[in-house]
Amino acid sequence: MATAKRRNAVSASERQLPNKEKDKEKRRPSSLTGVKSLKTQEDTDVVSREAKRRRDDSGCPSSSSCQSLSNQSHVAAVILARGGSKGIPLKNIKMLAGVPLIGWVLRAAVDSGVFDSVWVSTDHKDIKEVAKAWGAQVHQRSAEVSRDSSSSIEAIQEFLDAHKEVGIVCNIQATSPCLHPHHVKNAVEKITVQGYDSVFAVVRRHQFRWKEVNEGSCEQTVALNLDPAKRPRRQDWAGELYENGSFYFAKRDLIVNEGLLQGGKISYFEMEAKYSVDIDVDIDWPVAEQRVLSYGYFGKETPEVVRLMFCNVSGCLTDGKIFISASGEEMVSVNTRDATGLSMLQKEQVEVILLTSEEDPIDSTLLKKIADRMKCKVEKVGKEPLNDLQKIVKDKKLDWKDVAFMGFDHADVKCLNLAGLSAVPGDAPDVALKAAKHICQCSGGSGAVREFVERILRQKRMAKSQREPDGH
Repeated sequence: MATAKRRNAVSASERQLPNKEKDKEKRRPSSLTGVKSLKTQEDTDVVSREAKRRRDDSGCPSSSSCQSLSNQSHVAAVILARGGSKGIPLKNIKMLAGVPLIGWVLRAAVDSGVFDSVWVSTDHKDIKEVAKAWGAQVHQRSAEVSRDSSSSIEAIQEFLDAHKEVGIVCNIQATSPCLHPHHVKNAVEKITVQGYDSVFAVVRRHQFRWKEVNEGSCEQTVALNLDPAKRPRRQDWAGELYENGSFYFAKRDLIVNEGLLQGGKISYFEMEAKYSVDIDVDIDWPVAEQRVLSYGYFGKETPEVVRLMFCNVSGCLTDGKIFISASGEEMVSVNTRDATGLSMLQKEQVEVILLTSEEDPIDSTLLKKIADRMKCKVEKVGKEPLNDLQKIVKDKKLDWKDVAFMGFDHADVKCLNLAGLSAVPGDAPDVALKAAKHICQCSGGSGAVREFVERILRQKRMAKSQREPDGH
């Protein structure tokens, strides 16, 4: 199984000079988010045509690779996502920084443009729904290859048996959420252009290894990759290459006939350490969340263009509760963290408009006080908020990609889908959760707005740093 070999080192002396990682992707969620289920051959053909279009739009690494890619057989990405994870239940669709774990790698795979099809092999209905929502097709994984003892190779062989058109497979690990499109773009070139049979991802580590000895034995340990008498400084040692498990490319014959993901003429693709994240246990989750917010791939559109934010008052800025005193006076509460968050956005020249509806139970006097406190304009929208907000966006000469939208309920779904950045509080109804690009950990009225604001500003800073000339 590929993951079992993750710790194997590749000697530094065997290193080839890797391609430089090109042009960081500094964009927000893919427009394929929310793609419907693909059930027919016609649908499959549409995906293949779309993959080719995206490949043409995104540009190949070189003109020669464009020609070579066109001559290759069907290239498919396959993410194995079994429902029976023992470490973290349904780990593959657990929310990580507001996105299902598997969504991070699916977005990168789809947006790379190098795959004729992107698949999730699973045996679980909830994973199927998430996979379809993030632009993937679903391969129904059989019980025979869904056991705890089943290997990755067995599952991929089953997939290939059902899809005879596939000639090259990229097995992408769902637990590597910092994958970017340029990683797989450059790696696939090693097969389609340079003629390798298999390519896998590695990361460079500067760690000294020692021989393990049995506890209580008289045997002493010895150094495996250094001379203790001449211990090198980090800057004087190239380090070693280790599999990081992010992805494995292999030709069909190698997998079907030899049962290998690594064989034939083998090469590797070196990923920078900041992109090398693998989630195995729950304790890794907070670390991975911080890493993915800094180095994850957020989609094709640049996040820093946000110029306008719409935010619902009820359910987002407030918790939906109305307090009524004995004298009949009504009150609502607003979290000071959320108020500070909106102020942070305004200082970044992002206009904030608060939204209320005709059915909103909050009294107009209270709404005015909230608006004054937040220093924001309040707009009343109808049963279809999009109809009213379209005019505002147009009048300000903006596009919806320039808009951040925070909603809460069914009426907000169209705006959540349309906005360049969108979010809902963690306690929003399922229909809104499925439409949003970001799901906050906090509930409405309890810091969700501040959380979304920090997400917007963090992406802006990240995009700015990625534009630096020495960035990779």
